[in-house]
Amino acid sequence: MPQAQRITLYILVLIAGAAWITISVEPTAESTTGKTPAPQAGFPAPDFTLRTPTGEIYTLSKLTGQAVLVNFWATWCPPCRSEMPILQKMYEEYKDQGFIILAVDMTYQDDSFAVVPFTEKYGLTFPILLDETGDAGKAYQIRSLPSSYFINRYGVITEVVIGGPMSEALIRTRIEESLK
Repeated sequence: MPQAQRITLYILVLIAGAAWITISVEPTAESTTGKTPAPQAGFPAPDFTLRTPTGEIYTLSKLTGQAVLVNFWATWCPPCRSEMPILQKMYEEYKDQGFIILAVDMTYQDDSFAVVPFTEKYGLTFPILLDETGDAGKAYQIRSLPSSYFINRYGVITEVVIGGPMSEALIRTRIEESLK
């Protein structure tokens, strides 16, 4: 092949490649079809404000400086019921070191009248929050229960655990990482 034809071929390949790149580029912010990606490790935890069954209000961003486990659950969820005694044990063990659990009942999918008897049955002393509108669940894009988010003292998610029940060893390790 003569040199002039080879150069012409290379130029055509370069033009075709540039055209392909231009055509196949996805417009900005459309890779998640306009939605915010699900919260994940290394990113700030989405803020929320929810109340307890007694009317006490908790805002996640006001807990900066504490390690937080946000656990989304429901009374009808068997894995949620299984991990509650372990969560209570871990809360009692680490609360004096600056650890708190915010157990967010997906109230809009649950029986709101079952929450208080549930917490009494399991002797839960950490805050139980009611997501009555589903806004917190939407912010965290909850698709499965339980879903747990370990958040460090700076408000950054350190671990996401979807499903359960979580083992005591897993919870302990993640709490200690969050407390650092």
